[in-house]
Amino acid sequence: MGGIEFLKGHGTQNDFVLLPDASGRLDLTAERVAALCDRQRGLGADGVLRVVRASAIGAESAGEWFMDYRNADGSIAEMCGNGVRVFARYLVDSGLAGGGEFTVGTRAGDRPVMVHPDRSVTVHMGPATVTGTSVTTVAGRPFSGVVVDVGNPHLVSVLDDDVAGLDLRDQPDFDHDVFPSGVNLEFVNLLGDGALRMRVHERGVGETRACGTGTVAAVAATVHLAGADHGESTVDIPGGQVTVTVARGASTLTGPAEIVARGELDESWWLAAGS
Repeated sequence: MGGIEFLKGHGTQNDFVLLPDASGRLDLTAERVAALCDRQRGLGADGVLRVVRASAIGAESAGEWFMDYRNADGSIAEMCGNGVRVFARYLVDSGLAGGGEFTVGTRAGDRPVMVHPDRSVTVHMGPATVTGTSVTTVAGRPFSGVVVDVGNPHLVSVLDDDVAGLDLRDQPDFDHDVFPSGVNLEFVNLLGDGALRMRVHERGVGETRACGTGTVAAVAATVHLAGADHGESTVDIPGGQVTVTVARGASTLTGPAEIVARGELDESWWLAAGS
């Protein structure tokens, strides 16, 4: 085996290593993922996107390509909205997807996408379902929140204080009975009609510059708290801005997707990282 092809990309500065692996031959262990995502000993990223044919791994999908997403700690995740945008742009740029509209398979189900001429991407994210309430604790301070399922678990807390003042360097506490597989935590300020500001602490990663499913959860939660069943909002995150729509049983996420670099991983490094 020669060098292993990789690309580096980001969606609103939520960054990923992409590994083209059409036939599903790479031994993508948790140790290798964690090494790749480490910003000192690897390439550095919030997660890894393996680009694999759904048929190669027996995944049920109407689309040809499956986004095998892994968190930075090597754990497997259901979905990543920013990751889908970067994944979709790569497929179009590389000629693996013809036209701007197609379907990407994920562990949370199929996600139809549209890659626009400017290479921004709209993802049909499926339902964002409010399922209850819970509490998270940040630096000893409790915050109540709305539980939202976007194919992965979220807890959205709307704050009167500026979210910029939160210290998210350490793992916030949460109710493990409600979230036995962990949770993504969103902290939101209302900026006015149709505008939010958000910070996020992602499970298996820590604070990130953006979280696509998190922005959908944030809008769904604020729409729910307003007593409505549909709405649209821009969401400002540290890495930029996206636009989200939510309605009964459906949501969309639109934002930029950038490919930054491509190259080859050294084979000896790859082998050593797997042990």
